[in-house]
Amino acid sequence: MAVPKHPKSDGRKSTNTCCSTVTLVAFVALCLVGVWMMTSSSVVPLQNLDTTQKNDIITKSYDTEDSSGENTVNTATLDDSKPKQFEDNPGDLPDDATKGDSNVNSQQDNNNNNNNNNNPKEDDETTNESEKETKQDEQENNEYGKESKYGVDSQLEKVESEGKNDKTDAPKTEVLPSGAESELLSETSVKNGSFSTQASESSKEKEGQKSVKPENNKGYNWKLCNVTAGPDYIPCLDNLQAIRSLRTTKHYEHRERHCPENPPTCLVPLPEGYERPIKWPTSREKIWYHNVPHTKLAVLKGHQNWVKVDGEYLTFPGGGTQFKHGALHYIDFIQENVPDIAWGKRSRVVLDVGCGVASFGGFLFDRDVLAMSLAPKDEHEAQVQFALERGIPAISAVMGTQRLPFPARVFDVVHCARCRVPWHIEGGKLLLELNRLLRPGGYFVWSATPIYQKNPEDVGIWDAMKKLTKSMCWEVQAVGKDKVNKVGVAVYRKPMSNECYEGRQQNEPPMCNESDDPNAAWKVPLQTCMHKVPVAAQVRGSQWPEQWPSRVEKVPYWLLSSQVGVYGKPAPDDFSADFEHWKRVVNKSYKSGLGIDWSTVRNVMDMRAIYGGFAAALKDMNIWVMNIVSVDSPDTLPIIYERGLFGIYHDWCESFSTYPRSYDLLHADHLFSKIKNKCNMTALVAEVDRILRPEGKLIIRDTVDITNEVENMVRSMNWEVRLTYSKDKEGLLCVQKSMWRPTDLETIPYAIA
Repeated sequence: MAVPKHPKSDGRKSTNTCCSTVTLVAFVALCLVGVWMMTSSSVVPLQNLDTTQKNDIITKSYDTEDSSGENTVNTATLDDSKPKQFEDNPGDLPDDATKGDSNVNSQQDNNNNNNNNNNPKEDDETTNESEKETKQDEQENNEYGKESKYGVDSQLEKVESEGKNDKTDAPKTEVLPSGAESELLSETSVKNGSFSTQASESSKEKEGQKSVKPENNKGYNWKLCNVTAGPDYIPCLDNLQAIRSLRTTKHYEHRERHCPENPPTCLVPLPEGYERPIKWPTSREKIWYHNVPHTKLAVLKGHQNWVKVDGEYLTFPGGGTQFKHGALHYIDFIQENVPDIAWGKRSRVVLDVGCGVASFGGFLFDRDVLAMSLAPKDEHEAQVQFALERGIPAISAVMGTQRLPFPARVFDVVHCARCRVPWHIEGGKLLLELNRLLRPGGYFVWSATPIYQKNPEDVGIWDAMKKLTKSMCWEVQAVGKDKVNKVGVAVYRKPMSNECYEGRQQNEPPMCNESDDPNAAWKVPLQTCMHKVPVAAQVRGSQWPEQWPSRVEKVPYWLLSSQVGVYGKPAPDDFSADFEHWKRVVNKSYKSGLGIDWSTVRNVMDMRAIYGGFAAALKDMNIWVMNIVSVDSPDTLPIIYERGLFGIYHDWCESFSTYPRSYDLLHADHLFSKIKNKCNMTALVAEVDRILRPEGKLIIRDTVDITNEVENMVRSMNWEVRLTYSKDKEGLLCVQKSMWRPTDLETIPYAIA
């Protein structure tokens, strides 16, 4: 029997059917959105990072070196449609890291209105908050002065502190400062200001470097380096072909840098059984054997407490040839003999020549002293590698025929404990190089057998050293014997005036010509002469720096307002603004916004330091930073040393003088864009992979084209992309190296024995 259709029931059925259809469509749509969010390659989840910002950006015009229009931003990189769960949740970030601005362009307004038209209350709150922040910014601009053309990094600051990103849930943090600080940090438009470059300083005293044409490697077909050195490959120190062609090795020429014309683009293998390095400070006492599987030093120096093998570990009792019973006793013994050395106050930056496994530098950390440990890659296999694996600063270098890559008059103390350097020969040429590096009024601490042993050879060396140091006007501060370690220590002090030089009856060693630049240090031959001590009140070296730690923040007395800083401001203002900038970046972004477990970070490199502001901002953390000043950048390395920090000159078209897997974190601020215009960027990425530890982090701030290119390259090496961010031609990239190694081999003929 047919059931009659009731008009009311028919209407309800139609309505229910419609609602069910709408519900189903909405549910499917939500599922598709969820699938899209989960599978999108541009979204990279971060631990403890659940916030992003409204895209309320104040845009500014700025000039860069690459302002030709090549570095345009793909509109797909600006996504204003992030789901609600990624907005307005400050999490554990500070309140001032979540503020926005109210000056928004019309397109952004339209996007925000479309995305938030169902929540007018939230829009009102956002507008009120943005208006307050705009007033605050106006006050800061009034306080610090008018806006500068140097604004690239200030753009990135506002992007990172307020904007949204299509690639990841960017941290709700202030990565760059506002106000006066935002005027300054346009790294792509950095000028030399009043600073010369290391390349120009050294150009008159060395042959020019050959430029290497960039190579386009679109496929990124990585291969494993097949070299004799295996997992310990250092390209500029393992160029066996160049070493074999040397006419002499009398002056350690075979331990110096011999870089291949075309740097390798292969990846260095890992040692079998490699494990995540032990954390500092435990690492000072022991490391995994398989990470540095060398036992020769344990056999040769075990009785001197250098290093011992203990099951799966290599242990370091803290001894050395001259301090078998511990470095701390030896360190305190030196200060007892010369109280004015004042470790960690007056004496902050030390050069340790012939460092062994760097226990001296490792225990100087307990006295708030930073030591640059230096030793060659020689028959004492892996001594520098041991140091770095322990978390102690060190580089592979030798005192041979060239100046060390440091500026003049920067080290507070130079130390040598049985460092096997013949200081007394050839007119004292090598000791005169230390004289160049030592700050006027600084100390040379020498502990060696000629001081306390009486065999004919040692007596002859001691007599020669007494004569040489006297002719150099070095004043003997103490000659003492450590009864515990049964060794002798002599401490000398470099003069702070030229009075002694001028009063010498014989000009031996001779004074250098006035035209000789003591700061020229990149591939410059050694000379047997001394430079005069600066005496003018406003010249670097005429005064001792402030005591640590105040010197790290203090503007150096020799930075003058008449000088133009790197960012275009008067040099003292440039210095201060740079420091404020990096304090803000580190505290508001790097420490909490990148998902980095800083307890695993010990060895850090700033691959393109300017004033050392990044390192200075990290000074209270349990890490150390190797500051690199490129030879073709403004020569600001003396400023870094004046702050009680350290660093080295380098050309990133060549390999760095360190072992593979040396650093936990690399920081590159607008470095890659400069390298791309100069040499092979693929080789630089391979070098980054070489010196970075597995699970180590790389932070890049650069143009968006560069960050995208580097991201593609590291993805091809199976690195984890932790964060990508781009806005208005500027980008931020944080990636983590993986344990992956390719299987195909690439033989490097010049590195095969």
